[in-house]
Amino acid sequence: MVKKLHYAWIILFVTFFALLAVQGIRLSFGAFIESWENEFSLDRGTISLVSTLSFIIYGISQPIAGRLIDRFGARTILLYSTLLVGLSMLFTQWITSAWQLFFLYGVVASIGVGGASNVAATVLVSNWFNEKRGVAFGVLEAGFSVGQMVVVPAALFFIQWYDWKMAVAIFGFFLLVVIFPVLLFLLRNHPAEKNLQPIGGAREEAEPSNRVPNDGAPSVGSIFRSRNFWYLILPFFICGFTTTGLMDTHLIPFAQLCGFTTTVTGLAVGLLAAFNTMGTLMSGFIADRWSSRKFLATLYILRALSICFLIVFVSDPDLLLFFVGHPSLLLLFAISFGLVDFATVAPTQLLATQLFKQYSMGQVMGWLFLSHQAGSALGAYLPGMFYEHTGDYTLAFYVSVLLLVGAAALNLLMPEPDKIMNRKA
Repeated sequence: MVKKLHYAWIILFVTFFALLAVQGIRLSFGAFIESWENEFSLDRGTISLVSTLSFIIYGISQPIAGRLIDRFGARTILLYSTLLVGLSMLFTQWITSAWQLFFLYGVVASIGVGGASNVAATVLVSNWFNEKRGVAFGVLEAGFSVGQMVVVPAALFFIQWYDWKMAVAIFGFFLLVVIFPVLLFLLRNHPAEKNLQPIGGAREEAEPSNRVPNDGAPSVGSIFRSRNFWYLILPFFICGFTTTGLMDTHLIPFAQLCGFTTTVTGLAVGLLAAFNTMGTLMSGFIADRWSSRKFLATLYILRALSICFLIVFVSDPDLLLFFVGHPSLLLLFAISFGLVDFATVAPTQLLATQLFKQYSMGQVMGWLFLSHQAGSALGAYLPGMFYEHTGDYTLAFYVSVLLLVGAAALNLLMPEPDKIMNRKA
């Protein structure tokens, strides 16, 4: 007889599509930069502040979302956060001034994006999977990269053939009439709601991850006294700086500055997202089988090397001309960076669930992703500021490489989770 598909996989793929849509729209910000500069007569630095504000609000919302998940469940937060982003996108088409863009996109939509994020997704995976968590985290993170692969080129297409207002209207409509109903009818918080056990069976640590800790459990504040948490959270800050901050915000403007066509730029973004998807899926598979801390250190070093590839060409005018004359080099960078772009998230999530499972997982992940978004905010703002002062992104690339080397070193300072478990035993 054919084995029946466990409902956990339905939960996983429903959440995957929600992240694909919501986070894909967030990652399309770079496609709108030039249009918004022209529409509202703003410079690159000011437009970068919109992205910075959105990352700050997104980041602040993460621990708040964690607490709300503890109280109301991941389903409710993910559901209504998606609704909020959809409405925000729909209303954005009617804005007429820059302050409205800052408020509606930078604040309101970002609150929704913060709820429809990895915090809720991690809690759902922890509730439904006691085995194959690494693979599940990899699939969820692939939602970000597939969203980038699909939504960002779509945004460029809609902007080029119609205008930016039509693009945000289409995105809002899709969230409201497609994604929201799917979440409403299919998403569930716990296996018990379907009279099931998690994949891997029930375990003591598999109690619902959004349950408020009892009086004997350690307080969430005590996590900040753990060196291991800082060895995890600081590299994740750097991860945000160099991915969603630097590359996802400024890769399109960087390519346009170099002189690449819209077709080449869109293809580069699509390739980055495609190989990002491959990288995240492989990452989840590897995280289940190899040391996550060593894997993270390797990923950060490889990411630094891929940025060094750009530094070689932008540091010399003749090499820059060669770079622009050979678009395949930009595509090669997109492939190499894509493989290690979001690949760090699955092993980071897995380490967090292994090292800090005695805490409220919603709040732990909330603080962890707050650090990521704080890094993203800084990574979105500083390159824009450097660009206004120097006219290029070279300094931002150098800073990113140094930070990534530091992230790799910090991850290696962590002990292996099984060694900690053995010491406690």
